[in-house]
Amino acid sequence: MWNSKDIYYVSDSTGILSTNLGQSLLCQFPEIHFHEEQFPFIRSVKEARATLKYILKNSGGRSPIIFSTIMLPEVLKVFDTPEVELFDMYVAFLDRLERSLEVQPLRLPGFYRHTDNVSISKRVEAIHYTLEHDDGTKIDELDDADVILVGVSRSGKTPASVYLATQMGLKAANFPLTIEFLTQYSLPEAIKRNINRTVGLTTSPEMLRKVREKRYAASNYAKLVTCLEELDQAKNIFLKNKIPVVNTEGKSIEETATQIMQEIGLSRKT
Repeated sequence: MWNSKDIYYVSDSTGILSTNLGQSLLCQFPEIHFHEEQFPFIRSVKEARATLKYILKNSGGRSPIIFSTIMLPEVLKVFDTPEVELFDMYVAFLDRLERSLEVQPLRLPGFYRHTDNVSISKRVEAIHYTLEHDDGTKIDELDDADVILVGVSRSGKTPASVYLATQMGLKAANFPLTIEFLTQYSLPEAIKRNINRTVGLTTSPEMLRKVREKRYAASNYAKLVTCLEELDQAKNIFLKNKIPVVNTEGKSIEETATQIMQEIGLSRKT
């Protein structure tokens, strides 16, 4: 068994796909230490040869692994050498799709990104909306939101909102349940009007206390009893208004965002 391994992500575009897919596979081998490097925008045979030369020199004959999303056959062929372990991330899928669809693929580097101007425009619009409607700002404009997140202070509303906008292209507004609403077990009319697009966020009292302590140490706001009371009040508000709830404790932002979308039947905008 290898104790360590050199990993290289080589792409003719940004390299995000090769890196994400490669790392999702490598995480299944936690006992091995991986040294990782990225080589994006490798689009010529000359660049490929220079990259391979660097890889072989720095790996010292230790059979480095290359995860590739290079489309051009002549460029990819440079890395197809016994000195490395080449994993072509496209070959298993693109060739099979070609046979299934009975048509040849374009095999153009980064073609999706080049033709994605409409998606980019929507995503930029979503980001602007989300930043302008953070923490209860402009609640009179919530009718335009794709999703509205509500919860007590520091329950993870802003990070989830930003992720939904930047990665999913969704206009995400968020509203903090302050003492005024918690004690009256109420919600603003703008949220009630859009309750079918509203998701409640919660966490454990211990986690909430830990997060609040980092900003306001030794404050009443950060006391465990305060966190317990506010979370319980928020829970009752969610139940009263039949708002689906996502618990953010122990979850990554990606997991939280995906669950939010599932709760209200949203799909990623493309």
